[in-house]
Amino acid sequence: MTKLGKRTTKIREGIDREKLYPIADAVKLIKERAKAKFDETIEVAMNLGVDPRHADQMVRGVVTLPNGTGRTLRVAVFARGAKADEAKAAGADVVGAEDLVERVQGGNIDFDRCIATPDMMPLVGRLGKVLGPRGMMPNPKIGTVTMDVTTAVKGAKGGSVEFRVEKAGIVQAGIGKASFAEDKLVENIKALADAVQKAKPAGSKGTYIQRVAVSSSQGPGVKVEPGSLFGA
Repeated sequence: MTKLGKRTTKIREGIDREKLYPIADAVKLIKERAKAKFDETIEVAMNLGVDPRHADQMVRGVVTLPNGTGRTLRVAVFARGAKADEAKAAGADVVGAEDLVERVQGGNIDFDRCIATPDMMPLVGRLGKVLGPRGMMPNPKIGTVTMDVTTAVKGAKGGSVEFRVEKAGIVQAGIGKASFAEDKLVENIKALADAVQKAKPAGSKGTYIQRVAVSSSQGPGVKVEPGSLFGA
């Protein structure tokens, strides 16, 4: 058995590793133990009753957190003409067409989120092998292929979070910073849980949200009672 360091042992004190905590209690425990020298990210992991290898059990979507993420995203938009001007006015960090495709193909990816107008997708499609593995390929299902670039850019800048189930049936997302007030973190977590619940695929049978845990960047995980994520 691996011996835990003093710091790890100390921050785990007072946490019952087997107990399911109401979400407000879990957040309180996590915040009290986020003692790193930087503002730790608060993360949520949800084990879902799905097998994402089947197309009818894929879970993905986007949610705008009511209190933002505490992180500033750099946003790239593939657009031409008036839509390119609109993207710049909305606050996009990088805007372009063929020139932007060339930059990305050359390995210059200096952005975190990617948005495209529908007419640009034949061009952007060439970047599937580059953007796909990074989870950055524009997709109409999550609002990143759209003519409404203003809403998409402002959403990405204002705290929208994309989520996608991984191979093991887990959705993970950062929902704020340790410096956030407890109630703000709880609101963000509930907003994410609600969006994941609404994205429940037709192929999911049995219990959908099976296990939930919250943690900070360098802190322990705390198990959450899934039912406490819904309702007031």
